[in-house]
This record gives sequence, structure tokens and C-alpha cells, in this order.
Amino acid sequence: MEVSVTLWVLTIVGLAALIAVDFFIGRKPHDVSIKEAGIWTGVWIALAGLFGLGLLLFGGGQPAGEFFAGFITEKSLSVDNLFVFVLIMAKFAVPSQYQQRVLLIGVLIALVLRAIFIAAGAAILASFAWVFYIFGAFLIWTAWKLIQEARADDEDEEFEENKLLKAVERRFGVADRYHGTKLWIQENGKRIMTPMLVVMLAIGTTDVLFALDSIPAIFGLTQDPYIVFTANAFALMGLRQLYFLIGGLLRKLVHLSYGLSVILGFIGVKLVLHALHESGVHVPEISIPVSLGVICSVLIVTTITSLRASKKQAEAEAAAAGSDDASKDSVEA
Repeated sequence: MEVSVTLWVLTIVGLAALIAVDFFIGRKPHDVSIKEAGIWTGVWIALAGLFGLGLLLFGGGQPAGEFFAGFITEKSLSVDNLFVFVLIMAKFAVPSQYQQRVLLIGVLIALVLRAIFIAAGAAILASFAWVFYIFGAFLIWTAWKLIQEARADDEDEEFEENKLLKAVERRFGVADRYHGTKLWIQENGKRIMTPMLVVMLAIGTTDVLFALDSIPAIFGLTQDPYIVFTANAFALMGLRQLYFLIGGLLRKLVHLSYGLSVILGFIGVKLVLHALHESGVHVPEISIPVSLGVICSVLIVTTITSLRASKKQAEAEAAAAGSDDASKDSVEA
């Protein structure tokens, strides 16, 4: 799809305006209710849907299909990111009323970093078609790694700060407590960071690691930088509200990693087939409608099986607890 400089500018300005509105609404620290999170999650999904319909009207079915496939894929991968966000919030003991501000700035940092990744990826793919082989192989390897991690089922997983974050902390120093929403304070005549800034940087820089598989994944669905960027933007911008909406449900999505591994593996195969086709090998290519159908089907099946498994586990734990209580009562008697 041909995208003019004017359209790029209007899109970026529009996204910036939406971010400003989001910041204005959440400027006052407060605990986000399920109702508030649900309303705004619906608003962001509706905005993404309207944008996709706009692409359908003015760009045709191909760009619209690529956007929806990319948006759904990025959104599902973002849900997996929330597991790590929960660990980060626990690691830094972020007060509940400040968590929305942390997520807003952290996601904004992630969006800027992803834009750089997308620009670099588009330039590389435009110059070197063989990179599709690398992207495809990397996604298949990531899919296998996800399955291994899901089987490991590490209950005691904790967030570990990356080397960049540790270097920044050593360079500037960190206060021993939160000072409201302040990012910097003066202490003993020295300007140091607050834990609020540290946790924002943790969320923003950690997302770069997730971008290593999500960016190749969406390039496997479309090579249009405009669609790649907008799909990522809409998926990330509603992530803050989604965190509060499904925070309590994350533990119930026990099969999410398996579903994401299937999606990443599928897109990896699609990329390899596309690379072979570009090299002149006559192989079938997977269309966007098929990709969209596979992605949606996998997510639906994964959600259903996860909820069923969680329900059975809860019933088994309740039965075990009841049995223990009965045994205790009989011993006391």
C-alpha cells in the first residue's frame, strides 16, 4: 500500500493525541477499577477496529486483512508480556495507585523503541530478501522455546534486571523509596532517580526483548511498514488497561504459551515459504485470510482449554482442602 508522508504525519499526530488524552485521563494517581479498565480496553479495541475499517475503505481488503492479522497477533503476544509486567511490579513493590502511570510511560518508551526496530527491519528486508529465512527460523526456534518454558512451569520465577538497567542505576543512583510520581529528586546535593523511573525503564527496556519475536512475527504477515507500525501501536496503547482488566485472570490462561508457540511456529513456516517463493522455488504461499483464521482459531481454542484446565485445578484444590479439613477435624475429635 502506497503511504504518503502526509498520511504518516497525520497518523503519528493522531496517535500522539490519543496518548495525550490517555495521559490526561490517568494523570491523577488512583487505583484502576475493573469497570474503568474494561471501558477503556473496549475503547482501544474499537479504535483499532475503526482504523482497520478505514484501511478497508481506502486501501482495500489486503491492507485491512494484514492489519487485523497483525493486530491480533501483537495483542496476543502483548498478553504474554503482562506476565512479566506483573513480576516487575512485584519486584519493585510499586504502590497500586502508581501502577497506571508506570505502565503508561513504560509502554510509551516501548512504542518508541519498537518504531526504531520496525524501521530497521523494513530497511533490512527491502535490501536483503534472504533475511526472511532468518526471521522464519528464529520464530520456529522461539516457538519451541516457549513450549519448553511452558513445560518447565516455574512457579518461583522472578524478574531480574538487565545489564543496561543496572548500569543506569549505578551511574545515577536510586532513592530508597517512592516520592509520589516524581522521577528525579535531590538527595545530599545530588540528583538521583526514584524507583518510579527505574520501574518505567524496566518495563520499556524489557519490552525490547519481546520485540525480538513480535516484530519478525508481524513482518511474516505483512511487509508494509505502515501496517506493522500501526498494528504495534494499537496493540501496545491498550496494554495498560488490559493489565488491570485481566491481571487476575493471567494465572488462568495456563495454555497461553502453547497457543502462542503454535502461532509463532505457523508464521515462521509462512516466512520460510515466502522466502523460498522469492528465491524462485515453486511452493504454496499462505494467504492473509488463512493466517487470520489460524491465529483466531488457536487463540479461541487456547482460551477455552485454559479456562477448563484452571477450573478443574481449582476444583481439585478445593476437594483436597476439604479432605484435609475433615482429617484435621477427625484427629481433634
